[in-house]
Amino acid sequence: MSYERSEAPAAQATPRWRHYWKLMRADRPIGTLLLLWPTWWALWLASGGVPPLWTLFVFTAGVWLTRSAGCVINDYADRWLDPHVKRTKDRPLASGAVRGRHALLLFAVLMLMAFALVLTMNLLTVGLSFIGIFLAASYPYLKRYTHLPQVYLGMAFGWGIPMAFAAVQGEVPALAWLLYVGNILWSTAYDTWYAMVDRDDDLKVGSHSTAILFGDLDLVIQGILYALFFAAMSLVGLRAELGAYYFASVGVAVALVVYEFWLCRNRERDPCFKAFLHNNWVGAVLFVGMAVELAVR
Repeated sequence: MSYERSEAPAAQATPRWRHYWKLMRADRPIGTLLLLWPTWWALWLASGGVPPLWTLFVFTAGVWLTRSAGCVINDYADRWLDPHVKRTKDRPLASGAVRGRHALLLFAVLMLMAFALVLTMNLLTVGLSFIGIFLAASYPYLKRYTHLPQVYLGMAFGWGIPMAFAAVQGEVPALAWLLYVGNILWSTAYDTWYAMVDRDDDLKVGSHSTAILFGDLDLVIQGILYALFFAAMSLVGLRAELGAYYFASVGVAVALVVYEFWLCRNRERDPCFKAFLHNNWVGAVLFVGMAVELAVR
């Protein structure tokens, strides 16, 4: 009891803006990076190298804004579940530090800022952005009705890919959709590592995930997902006529994923979370290989 009394004043003294900063996960940039790499893949491929600077700024800032908005609406949807999950019980909405209506207002402001940036692009990009808004807003509610929210996350996280091609080329070619499918596979796989962290808690509260759906076959299915992801990325390289630097980066990314499986071999919480975080390096390595290959052409 003495510990709880001593901690209460410190919690009350926390500046209000920090609760909103935490609600947006601005203190944890990993989600932004996992969203940024596929967007940059698309921008560099669509441009054949470094994209126009304003377009690069719009999509980079848009990634931060939409990811922040996605975290806000996710926590709003889960505000009744998060207090019962060890990893999420101290989130601002779950703890009562931020009210639900204020979270909705923050979500609206972030999405409006992102949309204002998109309005500087062409009409096709603006039109595609409405689908992105729907994906971001509806994703959090799928875990109540389906075991495949991780797949939907990939659809939402990767929507910057067709938008990037639309902004640069004025169309969405087959290469863009191939890259989009590859990203869905990748996002499903790395978010399943994340779901494996919460599997026991999710089972208790009735939430759904691929980790629960896969059950004892989780590592096998993860292997299939990653294999399909690398197959898709190899096809992207072939279709875009990328060469040795890119395919070397694919090889390095494969080695990084093998390490993730070694980490998760016992399905323990902390190693699974580490494997999730580790996917930042997978995305970064593939981007470097792609950027170098396009630069030396």
